[in-house]
Amino acid sequence: MEIHINWLAVLLAALATFVVGGLWYSVLFAKPWQKAAGVSDQQLKSGTARVFAGSFVLAAIMAVFLAAFIGRGGFVFGIVAGLAAGIGWVATALGVNYLFERRSPVLFAINASYNVVTFAVMGAIVGTLQA
Repeated sequence: MEIHINWLAVLLAALATFVVGGLWYSVLFAKPWQKAAGVSDQQLKSGTARVFAGSFVLAAIMAVFLAAFIGRGGFVFGIVAGLAAGIGWVATALGVNYLFERRSPVLFAINASYNVVTFAVMGAIVGTLQA
C-alpha cells in the first residue's frame, strides 16, 4: 500500500484549523463557549504561545493522518472523509468523554461542531491538493 502525502496540503490544512477556530471561538461562539467551559478572560491571556504552538503541532498531526487516509481521493472524497472523521470519530469520542465528565451539552455542541467543520475543511484542502 502506497501512502501519498502532500506536505503543502498538510501545512495549509493545519493552518486552516486556526482560521476556523478563530471564527468559531471568537466571532461566533466566544461568550457561550467561555461560559460553558468555565474559562475566564484572564485565563485566556496566559500561556497563549504554548496553546498556539501545541495546537499547531496537534493540527499538523491530524492533517497528516487525514492526508494518509484521503490519499488521491479528490475534493469530494476529502470532504466526505473529513466529515466522517469529524462526526464519526472526533465528535462521538468527545461525546463519550463529555457524558462521563458531566460536561455541558452546550460545550459539547460548540466543540464537536467546531471539529466537524474543521475536519471537513481540512479534508477539502487535502483532497484538492493531493488529487
